[in-house]
Amino acid sequence: MNGITRSFHWEVKSMLKYCYNYDSGEYEYIDKDGYSWDQGEYVYNWDDSEYRREEEEEERRRLDDDEDDW
Repeated sequence: MNGITRSFHWEVKSMLKYCYNYDSGEYEYIDKDGYSWDQGEYVYNWDDSEYRREEEEEERRRLDDDEDDW
């Protein structure tokens, strides 16, 4: 793997989460849209709680920032 490919691969993996896929019974790298990079296809029965937690934290931060503006 050359440097450019390795860099791209690292950037993609840093955007993924290691999530449990209930259908396969395995942990896999899955993006927030449900695409499993391990299987090369979308999965539909997986634990997206890490993504939801992140979104809730971002929303809380936005609300806190909005309150600070007043």
